[in-house]
Amino acid sequence: MRKYTKLLASVLLTSTVLLAGCGTTTNPSTTNEATGEQITITDFNDRSITVNGVPDKIAALSIGETNIIYSLEGTLVGRPTTDVPLQWESSYDVHEIGTTHEVDLEQIAYVKPQVVLAHNIMNEKDVAKLESIGAKVVLTSGNSVSDIQRQITIFGDLLQKQNKAEQLVAEIDSKLTELAAESKTPVPALIVYGAPGTFMAALPSSLAGDLLSLSGGTNIAADYPQLASYPQYATLDMERIVESNPQAIFIMTHADPEDVKNSFIREMEASKAWNSIDAVKNGRIEVLPAELFGSNPGTRINESLDYMNKALHP
Repeated sequence: MRKYTKLLASVLLTSTVLLAGCGTTTNPSTTNEATGEQITITDFNDRSITVNGVPDKIAALSIGETNIIYSLEGTLVGRPTTDVPLQWESSYDVHEIGTTHEVDLEQIAYVKPQVVLAHNIMNEKDVAKLESIGAKVVLTSGNSVSDIQRQITIFGDLLQKQNKAEQLVAEIDSKLTELAAESKTPVPALIVYGAPGTFMAALPSSLAGDLLSLSGGTNIAADYPQLASYPQYATLDMERIVESNPQAIFIMTHADPEDVKNSFIREMEASKAWNSIDAVKNGRIEVLPAELFGSNPGTRINESLDYMNKALHP
């Protein structure tokens, strides 16, 4: 099979040269894989990355990128280490290489990727060492639904699956149009991210905050000052929470859901006004599914939007 592929590539290359000599124009996107023609993309940090032909050895450090690559009919040689469910069953067999928070350079070197998909802020410091093992690094992010659509487009260009990428982006646009057409009263809500003893409010600039807004919610923490180390989040302000009186409180976590929920409630109960909040009185404190909200869910984003919409408007 490999000999046949090489022969086919040689024939196509020869044909392209002959056609060029006759003044015939070819479409670069149709010859990338066959001839090894260069593909250039621009990542989220405005870095220009060029690869020779469609890469068949890609490693991803996060769940969202993993889901997107497989949705674009691609495969990975390295995937993130995670307990969160993945969208594609076949991705479970892929070698684990750490995460955006803890890059395992040894395991990445082991799978010898041509391209590593990484986070534009957390992994910017890792670019040099990843490049030192021969990999090109594509930095992206998923702090909004539009970010995820941009990721899909970039990866579609990388894999030369533009038509499939356009289809996936259009499906998200269709969901957003559907939600925007619903005439429901916006629900004041608070989204909390954390683990026992550490809780933060998600701002509109976070993916969860964007999902809340697009699904018919009003983020009561919208004007909270952002944290320097986590700019998409803010410190919880119990006085302001009580004043805003959220109708629903959502918790995101990678830890044990019930443990985190109980820990959060115990911490909030330190304020006597806690039980006066409508979300507390009506029992509307919910832990969100980690695979849809704990991090960028990639092409499962429509599921996230549906879930949030139903949670806001039961």
